[in-house]
Amino acid sequence: MPQRLVIGNWKLHLTAAEAVALASAVAEGLGGFEWDPARVGVGIAPSYPFLVPVGQAIGGADARVDLVAQACHPEPQGAFTGAVSVEQLASVGVRRVIVGHSERRRVFGVDDPQVTRTVNRVLGAGLSAVACVGETLAERDSGRAREVVLGQLDAVLEGVKGSALGRLIVAYEPVWAIGTGQVATPAQAGEVHGWIHERLASFDPNGSQVPVLYGGSVKPGNIAELASTPGIDGALVGGASLEAESFLKIVQGVLKAS
Repeated sequence: MPQRLVIGNWKLHLTAAEAVALASAVAEGLGGFEWDPARVGVGIAPSYPFLVPVGQAIGGADARVDLVAQACHPEPQGAFTGAVSVEQLASVGVRRVIVGHSERRRVFGVDDPQVTRTVNRVLGAGLSAVACVGETLAERDSGRAREVVLGQLDAVLEGVKGSALGRLIVAYEPVWAIGTGQVATPAQAGEVHGWIHERLASFDPNGSQVPVLYGGSVKPGNIAELASTPGIDGALVGGASLEAESFLKIVQGVLKAS
């Protein structure tokens, strides 16, 4: 059975003081849980400038909470103004990197070839890649959801070999449900997660151990049903991760379903 995971993606929110306060509250709240991080991992993804102070707030190198980066550049160094490399992220304690989030694809022009390169850079550096796949509403309505999602997944898997697969996480984020308040029904999400798990299992004998998270307006009110749906191994949480109370309730929901 894949590891369960809950990752809070803070996106472009919070000041330095607010980020540290939220990280501290999350770490403190988790301290009151009966919780084995090896069974259910928890991570938070602040903006780049706050990675170091947030990492310190959750416990530094010995933290039970994973420090996660929202993105990175596929090149290790060079004349790439404004970019951040996976090596730089690793040097400040980042353990996981989100790759190919739909907002990175839509706003910043990240495409499948760049996702392929970035996933391989992240895994090659010994970090975990949280690779995002998902269809738009138009693609779903036209009956192309499976084609689009599996095409993106194939780009994620290109070049992934051996033990590196054990550091891969896939997040299904229906683009039409991100920040809209709409949520894929458990049946809709479960169907797509089934496609993803099938492709992972056919890709490699160990592919069945790759966690597949759901991301798309996850909230305390819907996590129980989502987390109990076969094939959903956790959540990539957006807005609901910006308050410690709601994020901790989502973690509790996944713990109860585990």
